Amino acid sequence: MQLHDLVPAPGSTKSRKRVGRGHGSGHGKTATRGYNGQKSRAGGAKSNGFEGGQTPLARRLPKLPGFRNINRVEYAPVNVGRLETVFEDGDVVDGASLVEKGIIKNTQTLVKVLGDGTLTKRLTVRVDKISASAAEKVNAAGGKVEAPC
Repeated sequence: MQLHDLVPAPGSTKSRKRVGRGHGSGHGKTATRGYNGQKSRAGGAKSNGFEGGQTPLARRLPKLPGFRNINRVEYAPVNVGRLETVFEDGDVVDGASLVEKGIIKNTQTLVKVLGDGTLTKRLTVRVDKISASAAEKVNAAGGKVEAPC
């Protein structure tokens, strides 16, 4: 068997319905559209999602999914491993020193120190928040955690 031997099964294909080609065709005059109404006219098809003039569901729902809490507080994360590389022994880690070292952009940015990495230097940490594991590492290295944490 070759490609040119393939034929559809008998009765499985039908010729296309040609509408609007005269009375003798059986589909003349109104071309199977009926007499009056929106669907009988050119360009009269309703779009997908049309709900009869009611505001469609796609326009009634919010544009983006999910919920955004307007009271959410965002913190810039800084790991203790980064503090180890940037600061010297005995330094104070606060908003001003973090801006000076280029870790955050301005002093108004809220900072949270996280516990990823190791710390061997004695640092005094004065940031907005600090995780329990980070505080443990700072204290273990001989440093201290001060308010406003």
